[in-house]
Amino acid sequence: MSPDHDTTPTDPPREPGSSPTPDDARDQRGPRERHEEKIHDEALEETFPASDPVSPFVPARRPD
Repeated sequence: MSPDHDTTPTDPPREPGSSPTPDDARDQRGPRERHEEKIHDEALEETFPASDPVSPFVPARRPD
């Protein structure tokens, strides 16, 4: 093979109009998005069961 060819395996092609599965989408997120999702999930667990929606608010740091 010539060096111009990519030898890494690729995912099979998707059907037109299909969207990635939740696991595929989760794998494509960057570290910041995964961290935000983890924080949101933890907030949800801490407030469950409750009638109020989760607030992923992060307070600012206090000035030194």
